[in-house]
Amino acid sequence: MTTDTLLRMTGLKIDGRTGDDWQPIVKGVDLELKRGEVLGLIGESGAGKSTIGLAALAYARGGCRFSGGEVVFEGTDLLSLSEAGRRRYRGKRIAYVAQSAAASFNPAHRLGDQFVEMATTHGVMGEKEAARYAVDLYRRLQLPDPEHFGRRFPHQVSGGQLQRAMVAMAMACKPDLIVFDEPTTALDVTTQIEVLAAIKQAIADNGSAALYITHDLAVVSQVADRIMVLRHGRVVEEGETRQIVEHPREDYTQRLLNVRSLSHEPVEAERDELLAIDGITAAYGNQGLIVLDDVSVRLDRGRTVAIVGESGSGKSTLARVVTGLLQPRKGAVRIGGKTLPAGLAARDRDLLRRVQMIYQSPDTALNPRQRVRDIIGRPLGFYLGMDRSKREARVAELLRLVELTPDFADRLPGELSGGQKQRICIARALAAEPEIVICDEVTSALDQLVAENVLKLLLRLQKELGLSYLFITHDIATVRAIADDVVVMHRGKIVESGPKAEIFSPPHAAYTETLLKSVPEMDPDWLDRLLAERRASAA
Repeated sequence: MTTDTLLRMTGLKIDGRTGDDWQPIVKGVDLELKRGEVLGLIGESGAGKSTIGLAALAYARGGCRFSGGEVVFEGTDLLSLSEAGRRRYRGKRIAYVAQSAAASFNPAHRLGDQFVEMATTHGVMGEKEAARYAVDLYRRLQLPDPEHFGRRFPHQVSGGQLQRAMVAMAMACKPDLIVFDEPTTALDVTTQIEVLAAIKQAIADNGSAALYITHDLAVVSQVADRIMVLRHGRVVEEGETRQIVEHPREDYTQRLLNVRSLSHEPVEAERDELLAIDGITAAYGNQGLIVLDDVSVRLDRGRTVAIVGESGSGKSTLARVVTGLLQPRKGAVRIGGKTLPAGLAARDRDLLRRVQMIYQSPDTALNPRQRVRDIIGRPLGFYLGMDRSKREARVAELLRLVELTPDFADRLPGELSGGQKQRICIARALAAEPEIVICDEVTSALDQLVAENVLKLLLRLQKELGLSYLFITHDIATVRAIADDVVVMHRGKIVESGPKAEIFSPPHAAYTETLLKSVPEMDPDWLDRLLAERRASAA
């Protein structure tokens, strides 16, 4: 091992428990990382990316075990240490940045206090020095009001700010290695740019090495020096970033590169209005700030309207108004010309049936204790009054409709992959035989190959069943793949709306132009070029 090699994994094997048996998850992976280098780990769900990233901390999640190989950090095999010995490295020498910052911070403590606790617990510095260092990092990560930012609680900052606060906390002990596990997956494109730039600058300033885990080649190519492509626990291909992006050797890598090419061409037909959202103004709380300001949207039968915008633009709030979960201050929602009662409780069972929703995170949308037959079967009984025998037959039909076999009815959500769980959520929505399906960021938590298959499924179901979709997303690639019409929102207002071809053709509204320019390109120089353009325009 050369003197500048910081981390080396040799023949790493990790097993996962399935019932009473152990099955291999990581199957003999070799990895080497030098000081100051960033290695991207990319692949679809189940490839072993996060498992390998956690192995860099000599940590295996519950139900997993190390079954072979070495994890050598600065000449020490971490796997040969006791648990107490391993903990001395975690946080201090090797830090971890999780995908969900909101789930990782303690909501009861201020951000600055959590930063200081990290540094003082590991004995790196005293409280006052740690507090000063926090302000310095907040400033370097371009967080607002860095001197007072740490006084805020996690819920008082945006998703992008919270993710940067997590990067700062990971750097509290000035670690030699940082593991970034999907740090921008759940962020909108404009926020993603801020976080990517902050991560890249933080790595450069601190001289840390990094493992950057993601399923998005365009994102990882902006920060990584080298990329390792994984599939089913094995290395498919490894090389310099530009070589992987421009001249991939393996078919699987090529598939990852081409996954963004899905595009839906709208079929022009006579318009038949199904859903009308008329002049909706809404807020949270009696004295709350306005979240939606005079918003009007039209959805025609058999078509898809994509609602696009960054976090906080009002997209999901609009869905809550349509479903009756939030009563608007002004305006009305009509289906087929009939005005809906503003509140959920005032809507009859048939009105509830006609609008169904598919949520962003299938992990939290499905009851982990219910089997698939009960999850899909409940709306069949509630809306359609089916008895047990009819429900069993219809559940099997719905599973086939979403391209799963009937034996999935016996499974629990924990026995399914992310893509399979989302298909169950789609089947549950279809069980009510709705006219309108609201899809709220339904692919943002999925890897790109799985997301592409889910989008293809939704397009097929729309064609076969005549469904109309209100598709909420921050991902421009998803809009290209599924939308007929586009509504661009910013700070609760509609910036522009119209057919997809018109919205994506110049000239654009200023905010739409910002969104389109913020979509990462499959070019390692793209982020640096974009940041240089922004600096030049600000000068």
